[in-house]
Amino acid sequence: MNPGILYAALAYVAWGLFPLYFKQVADVPSLEVVMHRTLWSLVFVLVVLLVRRQWVWMGTVLHQPRVLAAFALSAVLLSGNWLTYVWAVQNQHVVDASLGYFILPLVNVALGFVFLHERPRAGQWLAVAVAAAGVLWLTVQAGRLPWIALVLASSFGFYGLLRKVASLGALEGLALETMMLAPLAAVVLGWWAWQGQGAMVQGDGATLGWLLVAGPLTAVPLLLFAAGARLIPMSTLGILQYISPSLQFALGVWVFHEVFDPARLVGFVLIWAALCVYSAEGWWSAHRAEAASL
Repeated sequence: MNPGILYAALAYVAWGLFPLYFKQVADVPSLEVVMHRTLWSLVFVLVVLLVRRQWVWMGTVLHQPRVLAAFALSAVLLSGNWLTYVWAVQNQHVVDASLGYFILPLVNVALGFVFLHERPRAGQWLAVAVAAAGVLWLTVQAGRLPWIALVLASSFGFYGLLRKVASLGALEGLALETMMLAPLAAVVLGWWAWQGQGAMVQGDGATLGWLLVAGPLTAVPLLLFAAGARLIPMSTLGILQYISPSLQFALGVWVFHEVFDPARLVGFVLIWAALCVYSAEGWWSAHRAEAASL
C-alpha cells in the first residue's frame, strides 16, 4: 500500500475522533479551550522546528508584509473555525459539525470557481447543486439555516483557499498562525489566572493534562496529512477526506446519542449523494486523463 494513503487516513481518523477529546474538556469554556489549543500548539510546533532546524523561513517572512497579512487573516479564520467546532461539540451539535465537513469539498469547488477562476466540470456542478438542495431541505425542515455547518465549511474553505496560495508549508504555516494568536491567548489566560479564574487555577490535574496535549493533537494530524498529500493523487485524497465527517456523524448519533430527527435524514442523504457524484466524477476524470497519457 502507498504509505501516503496510510498517513492521510490516519490524519482523517484523528480529526474524526476529535469530539472524543473535546468531550474530555467539556467543563472548560470553548473560548478557553481554543486559547489553550493555540498556545500549546505553538509550543509543540516550535519544538518540532527546533529538532528539524527549520528556521530559515522566519527571516524571509518577516520582510514580506503581504504574506504576514495573509497569514493574519488565515489565523483569524482558523481560530474562528476552532471556536465554532469546540462549541458545537460541547453543546451536543456533533452531527451538525459533521455536516459542515461533509459539504466542505463542494464549498471548495465554488471558492475555486469564484477566486481562482477554476472551471468545474459538469459533474462537479451537479454535485454542488445536489448538496445545495440538501442544505435547503435542512433549512426548511428546521426553520433556520444550519449555521454551524455553514460557518465550519465556509471558514475552513476560505482558510484552505488562503493556504493554497500561501508560500509556506503546513508546519511553517501553523507555526506562523499560532505565533500571531498565542500572545493574545497567553495574556488572556494569564489575566484569568491572576483573577483566580480559568482551568489553570480551578481545573484538576486531569483537565490540565488534557489541555496540554491539545498541542500535539493539533499538529500531528496536520503533519500526517501534509506527508500523505505529497504521496497520493488529489482524487484519492478527496475520497479519504470523508473518513473524518463520517466518524463525527457516527459519534454524534451512536455514542453521544444526539437527537436526529428522521426528517433531517433526507437532507443528509442528498449531501451524501452529492459526495458520491463528486467522488465518482473525480475518479472518472482522473482515470480518463491517465488513459489519455498512455
